[in-house]
Amino acid sequence: MDDATGLKRCPWPTSDPLYRDYHDREWGVPVHDDQRLFEFLTLEGAQADPGIVRNRLKVESTVGNARAFLRVREEFGSFAAYMWRFVDGRPRQNAWRTLAEIPASTPESAAFSRDLKQRGFRFVGTTICYAHMQAVGMVNDHLVNCFRWRELGGGGH
Repeated sequence: MDDATGLKRCPWPTSDPLYRDYHDREWGVPVHDDQRLFEFLTLEGAQADPGIVRNRLKVESTVGNARAFLRVREEFGSFAAYMWRFVDGRPRQNAWRTLAEIPASTPESAAFSRDLKQRGFRFVGTTICYAHMQAVGMVNDHLVNCFRWRELGGGGH
């Protein structure tokens, strides 16, 4: 958890510099840019199966999801406006002490998943939706002893 700087961080990035950089700079930072949100949603769905390149359904779903994404933007003005409604427009500030406490899904991710599916999205199950919510800062799931937790609003700051 500590590196040469003495910072405590969540244990999942391990010592891999790319994971650490992603953890320290990007994961959990609120995203409101539609292009980035589509990229994150697509990547989360792809990560559910390491065989994405050979999974024709996932490749085809990206095209269908893009069409559904554009319909959502048309209806709500932006995908961000649509998506952030599931957390009342601001990040949920969790206070987990261990990785084991962090759920794989929540009632909000289930509602988000259900709504996306009704709008024609595919590969957007509740677990994928929760991973997306974590990545784009809809929830702050950094552990409380991680330096990013407080930086991203944990503890009321």
